[in-house]
Amino acid sequence: MADPKAFLTLRRATPERQAVDERVGHWGEFYRPAPEAAVRTQAARCMDCGVPFCQGDTGCPVRNIIPEWNALVERGDWREALDSLQATNNFPELTGRLCPAPCESACVLGVVNEPVAIRHIEQTIADRGFREGWIVPRPPRRATGFRVAVIGSGPAGLAAAQQLRRFGHNVVVFEKSERVGGLLRYGIPEFKLEKSVLDLRLSQLEAEGVQFRAGVEVGEDIATQDLRAEFDAICIASGADAPRDLDVPGRDLAGIYLAMDFLTAQNRRLEGVGCDGLDARDLRVVIIGGGDTGSDCAGTCVRQGARSVTQFELLPQPPVTRSPSTPWPLWPMQLRTSHAHEEGCSRDWSVATTAFSGEDGRVQRIRAVRLQRKVFSDGRSDFVSIPGSEFDVEADLVLLAMGFSGPRKSRLLVDLGVELDARGAIATDLAHRTSVPGVFAAGDARRGASLIVWAIREGRDAAESINSWLATNTRDL
Repeated sequence: MADPKAFLTLRRATPERQAVDERVGHWGEFYRPAPEAAVRTQAARCMDCGVPFCQGDTGCPVRNIIPEWNALVERGDWREALDSLQATNNFPELTGRLCPAPCESACVLGVVNEPVAIRHIEQTIADRGFREGWIVPRPPRRATGFRVAVIGSGPAGLAAAQQLRRFGHNVVVFEKSERVGGLLRYGIPEFKLEKSVLDLRLSQLEAEGVQFRAGVEVGEDIATQDLRAEFDAICIASGADAPRDLDVPGRDLAGIYLAMDFLTAQNRRLEGVGCDGLDARDLRVVIIGGGDTGSDCAGTCVRQGARSVTQFELLPQPPVTRSPSTPWPLWPMQLRTSHAHEEGCSRDWSVATTAFSGEDGRVQRIRAVRLQRKVFSDGRSDFVSIPGSEFDVEADLVLLAMGFSGPRKSRLLVDLGVELDARGAIATDLAHRTSVPGVFAAGDARRGASLIVWAIREGRDAAESINSWLATNTRDL
């Protein structure tokens, strides 16, 4: 530590966003680059804690060695900082943009002050690594002769594929969509992740020898038994893409869409593929669901030129500061305001949708009711409707952003016969092994919908298990 009191004298600083009027006029990322001196100053705030909670599962599931690369950045040793960062994280340029930063919530400095801006430092290291040409392909030194199939090209599948390839195995990634990237390409708006950033990393994987087969759904376009005959091991990283729907009267009206279908349509439109009909221009939009996906939909609708955007949340409005129910170093329950809420999205809390109505087969109104928490005699609590609180909201476009229930029950899972757990996710042991020998699972497919840092951690851990399994087992699956 160059200055052991820096955490007392320096303030937290993060990149500035472009003005609202400027950023809603384009689809690119909208944070202004911070000067190198500002990033080094921020890294100096790291306290070199005796127990750095930012590194544990509560803070950083991908196990970033945060104090180490903060110290290196503070000294200006950017190349060494990148080496430290990439020792645990395959895709820091992605986590630096997309992770909600539980490491910052667990930062010891955050107990008494504002935490270190860890995520921004991480992204800056990675972006500089690409700019300086330090991030290069690392092909294996030897070939094992084993072949591994990875199903899904989201962050878990890509992390597993890269690690498996570096172990020396032949790796083929199967992606059912027409282009590789999974949720990263089609579910994340361009203004949060420009796809050129993703493509840089995919180019590295290809140069290392990872093969991609896009537009191929295993179980449909290729028989599951043929896949098992061709490969020595299989890693299922297909995500948790079964959306929660809303079973209320009027759900079948036109103009009501699942959030991921809407976001995918816009990303494909930017790629020049084109998707007619899914556009918010001049429409009154209501988004049902208050999470990140709902926020992504809001930012997309604003950029498309929506007449108005409203977001409904089932839960009560959180407190402005950390709730006592989630003390440090836990992820805090508190109000979070995203860029989209600054751009013209209003929010309404403790609201449940009870019905849709309209004319000529198209939605025009939402029927909703206010909720309150009720504690029952047996100690249970739940949200119940407040009598007389019903109200209507006009809506031309409704987007359902209520999360995901688990992996889609695909033909692949049925043909493989893997066991599922009580939540409907793929059941595995601690080594990511499913009930079928030689078949492993990683990421949201086995955890349920989670964070990108957990997906990368899962992919890396699954790769370790597959590598160990291949070393001690024959091809006879």
